[in-house]
Amino acid sequence: MFLETQTNQNIENYTNALKAIGAFSNLFSSSDKPFIQYRVAENAFCKAFGADNLARADVAYDAIIDGCGVGIKTFVLTGSSKIEKVAEFNSRSSELRILNGLDLANKLADFRNERISFADRLYNTQNRVYHIIGRDKFLIKVFETSYDLIDKTSIEILEETKSSLKFKDALNEYNFNFSKSVLMKRFVIPENCLEIPVEILEEPINVLLNLTSDLGNKVGFEKEKLQNAIGLLTEEELIPFVDYIILPLYSPEAKKKLKEPIVPEKSQLNQWNAGGRKRDPGEVYIGIPSKIRNNAPDFFPEKDVVFNLKIPNGNILSAKVCQDGSKALMTNPNKALADWMLRDVLMLQENEILTYDKLREIGYDSVKITKSTNDDYFIDFMKLDEYESFLEKIPEADDGQFKLFL
Repeated sequence: MFLETQTNQNIENYTNALKAIGAFSNLFSSSDKPFIQYRVAENAFCKAFGADNLARADVAYDAIIDGCGVGIKTFVLTGSSKIEKVAEFNSRSSELRILNGLDLANKLADFRNERISFADRLYNTQNRVYHIIGRDKFLIKVFETSYDLIDKTSIEILEETKSSLKFKDALNEYNFNFSKSVLMKRFVIPENCLEIPVEILEEPINVLLNLTSDLGNKVGFEKEKLQNAIGLLTEEELIPFVDYIILPLYSPEAKKKLKEPIVPEKSQLNQWNAGGRKRDPGEVYIGIPSKIRNNAPDFFPEKDVVFNLKIPNGNILSAKVCQDGSKALMTNPNKALADWMLRDVLMLQENEILTYDKLREIGYDSVKITKSTNDDYFIDFMKLDEYESFLEKIPEADDGQFKLFL
């Protein structure tokens, strides 16, 4: 397990952070069980162990460290086990609602396993683990458990009702909620946990107010330590169309009208298939729709200006926007984008057409581009229908009217 590979100092830093965060529980809850919001838990883990935080992405893991994918979960402990959500399939609900029993369990296994395998391909992970922050009365229990694929050969149906399907495989027990399209897994609490006692402050607001006062050098030192811990409670909120954009890997108009082919067969990621001249099988680009260009005109550098594009496995590609109107995102060499996205991640062979069925199969049909500096950007895959949801965040103009985005 992951914690077994960490130094005592890293673990001490981590437990101190959780203890400090839990102390401020009364800011959010009156319970005697420490409150730790899930994003805060992820921030604390990544800061203590130097892991890559995947908060900006929407994948099976919350953090990556040394080739290990980590799913970080925090929940209140009750009894010897707890059922918690591990996956959501809202975009696939139409496929699931027509199934039942073993057929439904097998389809859920397919979706779940592909989501995990997709993340493994994205981040080149060799192993994976669930890292659990369990909250008990004035106590935090940290433990880890295996992060398994569902073994289809050993699936057994436990119970099926109008609202849910319970099933298990050789390793785990699952529960699927029909109305919410949520898959849940039973986490068994081991006897041996890392236990962290937490003293919950009765008046945490007063402590925060004292931090803003100048109480001398000694208190200033303590203030700095406490501020570092409390800093984990906050995270910077990214601004749509300023800090990040989402680009579809298909034609939005074709998808809206259900007009095939939804992914253009002779342009964008299938540009290699266009006529007119002999083309390299790695000749591709990601389209930048006019709605994005009109509402985020300064997001990318000017046409043909090179910038760094960091892909999930940590490699950095040389990229630029090009074509008339800066409507295409490309890499140099051009095949670098195809080698990563089409070959390594989507597992397409050379001269194999990318279809929307393939994107639906993996559960992702767009990419998120996050801007770090004018020279540095990140790219992450996004789930089905995220581009359409992103368009709902189009900002308003200063005159109170919506910007023109057609």
